[in-house]
Formats: sequence, C-alpha cells, structure tokens
Amino acid sequence: MFRIGQSSDIHQLIQGRKLILGGVEIDHERGLLGHSDADALLHAIAESILGALALGDLGKHFPDTAKEYKDMNSLWMLQEVYKMMDKQGYKINNLDALIMIERPKMAPHIAKMRENVAAALHCDIDQVSIKATRGEKMGFVGREEGVLAQCIVLLIKK
Repeated sequence: MFRIGQSSDIHQLIQGRKLILGGVEIDHERGLLGHSDADALLHAIAESILGALALGDLGKHFPDTAKEYKDMNSLWMLQEVYKMMDKQGYKINNLDALIMIERPKMAPHIAKMRENVAAALHCDIDQVSIKATRGEKMGFVGREEGVLAQCIVLLIKK
C-alpha cells in the first residue's frame, strides 16, 4: 500500500538568526525566524510525512507554544516523525523537495542536506531528492524576505 503526502513551509529571513536548511548551517547574513531552528526544508519534509499518514500538521505534534521546542533542532523533529511513520508500518519510497531562496546558492549544500535527511529517515540517499530555485527578484522569495520549501513524499508499507 502506498500513501502520498505534500507540504510547504515558509519562514521569514531576519538578522540575528542562523540560516539552517536541511540540517546544514549555511553562512549568510540572515537566518530564518521561528520558534525552533526554523529549518523550512526539514519542516516541509516532516509535515509531508505526517500528511501521508493522516496525522495532522507539525503544530499538532510540536506546538510553537511549548517551551521544550524553543530553538529545537529540526533533525531531531524529523527523527521523531520517522518513529511515527515506522510505528504505523511505513517507510520512505521516495521524496522530492524544493527550496525557494534567492541567495545564497544552495548547490554547495545539497549533498549534505540529502545525507542528513536520508540518515534521519533511515533510507538510501537515492530516495531523497532536494532541489533549489530562486525567485528571480519576484515575490517575497525574490525580494529576500523569506524562504519557501516544499516536499512531496511517497510512503510504502513495509
């Protein structure tokens, strides 16, 4: 049996925060605003898995009002979502994710992001696709106001 899920996550770029995407800290003058480490890519991936399992959204499991999740490492959160998926008897067939960010360039970081996601989800790296695109100076991405990440995932029964 297959299950499919999809999600998008948006975070504002601001001064005074680290830019963390895919579990990789990226050198940049601004970072993402959020209760946790604000890793939009990992949030989109985790929530797409929750959606495929009909378990609701990230806020249901990791509320931004809970002090224990303040500045939380999103790789930990993704590992917790993996446990939920595993408990229901599913595994990753494949996932395809997209980061929309004007700059910095993501290409130098994609391989490490894929490694991090594959490790957290106990799957092969060839089951994890991560791509990036720019806003071409249009919209909130193009104006460098924020980052949008999207993911679609296909789960398969073990």
